Amino acid sequence: MFSYTDFFSAQIEALKQQGGYRTFLEIERRAGSFPAALKYGPGDGRRISVWCSNDYLGMGQHPLVLAAMKKAVDETGAGSGGSRNISGNNHYHVELERELADLHGMESALIFPSGYAANDAALTVLGGRLPGCVVFSDALNHASMIAGIRHSGAEKHVFRHNDVDHLEELLAGTDPALPKVIALESVYSMESDIAPLERIAELAEQYGAFTYLDEVHAVGMYGPRGAGKAAELGIEGRFDVVQGTLAKAFGTAGGYVAGPAPVVDAIRSFAAAFIFTTSLPPAVAAGALAAVRHLKRSERERTQLARKSLMLQELLRDHGIPVVSEAAHIVPVLVGDAVKCQNVARRLLDQHGYYVQPINSPSVPVGSERLRVTPTPHHSDDEVLAFAHALDAIWESERLPRRTLAPTLA
Repeated sequence: MFSYTDFFSAQIEALKQQGGYRTFLEIERRAGSFPAALKYGPGDGRRISVWCSNDYLGMGQHPLVLAAMKKAVDETGAGSGGSRNISGNNHYHVELERELADLHGMESALIFPSGYAANDAALTVLGGRLPGCVVFSDALNHASMIAGIRHSGAEKHVFRHNDVDHLEELLAGTDPALPKVIALESVYSMESDIAPLERIAELAEQYGAFTYLDEVHAVGMYGPRGAGKAAELGIEGRFDVVQGTLAKAFGTAGGYVAGPAPVVDAIRSFAAAFIFTTSLPPAVAAGALAAVRHLKRSERERTQLARKSLMLQELLRDHGIPVVSEAAHIVPVLVGDAVKCQNVARRLLDQHGYYVQPINSPSVPVGSERLRVTPTPHHSDDEVLAFAHALDAIWESERLPRRTLAPTLA
């Protein structure tokens, strides 16, 4: 008789042999002392330093955010009590959507429990409702965007990563009468490179395409008031829908889309991933609201993040440690081997107390395994220097190749 458990046990064992098995480090972030955390498991309570957090600006511990969440818990309780349609439409949700629409200069915004849900829902509706829609998707788009496009049932064309000539070739070969959606990210988190936003906006206008821009790794960190990369370039008005997250620069949880009111209303009205899910806890929305408002008026966190990222990039360049790109705040250190990538991460943690999660397939292609390092404004200069020296020593011990990478221009 077929054994289901034996089958999946063999699948997991094969994954382990390939070096692609993922382990989760149990930690407890320490509010007020981030990036410090406590590590659980063997050696419970050991103090470590987190170097791979998506809380890019440390807003998850900002006093204004914590105070807003505590106040909301006292006022509203723990959960929302339902979906947005059935008793779960809290005043904090509505205020947050107004604030996000204003951030992006859009008519309307809609929040979701996660950024994944926002992408899946929005692209399912856009691609599925537009008659005969053809979607053009960057080859390195996030899994949530790929899922939404697939769920839409729309015809899909994948253009080579950031290759505007290939995109134009695909657009030119498509019936001009058909609706077209170009889906892309502004900052690609595993590559830390920037999309050619201005040229893509030009192509969209030339070929009559609707643009869907994922700015999850840019909102809060780039542009006036933290509105993202398109805003930094002064072209935010040339993208139809912007998708963002509350879980990175804004330090809480959730995702959102912002755009023209009829488009956002269509997503609200037709997206199953929005209609049939419990809304964000009001306290989370309150914390996100406080973070968005603060980062609209404060440049300090963005300035400090940029300085720390540049410092680490320069140190690694001096050591000949390969970095995939230097165009954004994320520092993806290329190892190129799944097992060695895990070894480097393990030694950083065990020997130095630095936590960096190894990134293996399927997040990145086999042979391009990397450490996705994210310095924050709260890492001191001394900590950045010590981290670079520790990585350099391990790099030498593991006999990993060195090279010099010229900075990539955004």
